[in-house]
Amino acid sequence: MIRSPRLFPCGKDNTGFLIKATVQTLKWLASAVLLYMGAPLQAAETYPVKPVRIIAAFPPGGFVDLGARVLSAPLSAALGQQVIVDNRGGAGGIVGTELAARAVPDGYTLVVGSVGTHAVNQALYRKLPYHVLRDFQPVTRLTDAPSILAVHPSLPVKSAKELIVLARAQPKKILYASAGSGTSTHLAAVLFESLAGIQLVHVPYKGGGPMIVDVVAGQVPVTFGTAATVSPHARSGRLRGLGVTGSTRSATLPGLPTIAESGAPGYEMLNWLGLFVPANTPRAIVERLNTETLRILGTADVRERLNAAGAEPAAMATGEFSAFVKSEVEKWGKVVATTGMSAD
Repeated sequence: MIRSPRLFPCGKDNTGFLIKATVQTLKWLASAVLLYMGAPLQAAETYPVKPVRIIAAFPPGGFVDLGARVLSAPLSAALGQQVIVDNRGGAGGIVGTELAARAVPDGYTLVVGSVGTHAVNQALYRKLPYHVLRDFQPVTRLTDAPSILAVHPSLPVKSAKELIVLARAQPKKILYASAGSGTSTHLAAVLFESLAGIQLVHVPYKGGGPMIVDVVAGQVPVTFGTAATVSPHARSGRLRGLGVTGSTRSATLPGLPTIAESGAPGYEMLNWLGLFVPANTPRAIVERLNTETLRILGTADVRERLNAAGAEPAAMATGEFSAFVKSEVEKWGKVVATTGMSAD
């Protein structure tokens, strides 16, 4: 009878061989596990070794784009690598935000999020292709800014109260422009309609830049634009500012009353921007980005650039910002539910 050779002979003389082979296998597996677990730490220690991109989920010229560009140059200097702004507008910020959510969590893709992309949209869209609290790690809050209710000079109103009177006389006749469905400019208008008891017609654009071009041209007579997009045109007379959406008057346009004091009591809406990375980005990288960004926001140059756009730095520690984002998702979820706001 021909016997097949044993692959692992088990005779008395081979016991030592089996023990040695088992020990070597276990050592190899342990090394592989340690190498795998240590890869993120090693990557964090050497980060960054190549250019970093910041996704701005809107076209150039708007508030989100401003936040990304104010940060990009000083962050490049701090990290020792080029930081590139990547504008990916579309669908009220959803296109660029989804791109960031699906990026490799290695610290080389950042995204500037807003109250629209990282709070309102979560409740506004039933099939949002990302989840703010699951797919992103907040790094820090960047800035706050009120919006400005502004109209084209051709519209015969000089105050928020007069706009309310006109809108009540012409329900569903007056158009207003936003930077996109679900953006802060859309939300500001919906709240105004709700509190003032009026009905306007929504005209969404693909970003604050294209929006303000048509409002200045008189194509759409009303907007709740950010201070960054509205202030220059209000100062020049090409637009007429009617009120600010915050609870206090704006330092940029101190002559404008708040909307709450000029026709819609209880009205308040603030834009905020924040820096995010994909979920599961190594903690050391998140902390590095937080530290560098907080230092940048504290510099006089950045503060001046933000102030010129009607915004204020609003830096936060990572944990504090994470709690803030969660509270904003809950807050605007309730607002969307109670106002019946929709993405249409």
